[in-house]
Amino acid sequence: MNKNTNYSSLKKFCQEHGASLFGVADISKIKDNFAISSKVLGKLDTAVCLGVRLSGSVLEEIESAPTRLYFHHYRTLNVFLDQLSLRVANYIQSKGCQAMPIPASQIVDWQKQTAHLSHRHVAVLAGLGWNGRSNLLINKDLGSQFRLSTILTDMPLKLDKATKDSCGKCRLCVEICPAGAIKETPLEFQREICLDKLKEFQKQRLVDQFICGVCVNVCRGKKKPFRAKSGCRAK
Repeated sequence: MNKNTNYSSLKKFCQEHGASLFGVADISKIKDNFAISSKVLGKLDTAVCLGVRLSGSVLEEIESAPTRLYFHHYRTLNVFLDQLSLRVANYIQSKGCQAMPIPASQIVDWQKQTAHLSHRHVAVLAGLGWNGRSNLLINKDLGSQFRLSTILTDMPLKLDKATKDSCGKCRLCVEICPAGAIKETPLEFQREICLDKLKEFQKQRLVDQFICGVCVNVCRGKKKPFRAKSGCRAK
């Protein structure tokens, strides 16, 4: 099977079914950290990482706290990503290869707030973006306004390279974070302070899940999301 041909065909399939971002990474050196049995992982040394864009209009309603509309949108997008990952896994299996779709948002350790794997880590290896000050994946075009999912596979695929881009001088997320958890570097991100604020939002019944969205709203990348006051650019 030709890696380049497989890559092009799979990317086209993913984009036709709603993926905004597509990347492929070698995960052979990090899969021991996954919360998945080594027996099941087997020869699944490659990861297909998908991103689906969030609604700019939904995000724009967020100011200093998450909204009920964003909460519903967040959950809907996670379901869509899971369905998309299943479609992609079935497509890969139809080509005679193995595939394992990983949930877009499923916590396996509530104390540590960890999942089966870090979609963000995989996405960095797949060239979809970099780890930003907010501790979120930042894409040069979409900022952090997207959600991620991953499919593990043994399908021969061309690999993408990690980007050398960075947040540069942008500090919008640092300035607006309601918890003050975002600092100058990703390593300085104060996870516990962020989590305390998410718990506070939940207790206020603003949302029923540990989400915020304040920093996501201001992190827009080079392609600015639709803004009602600027009008539609379509002709």
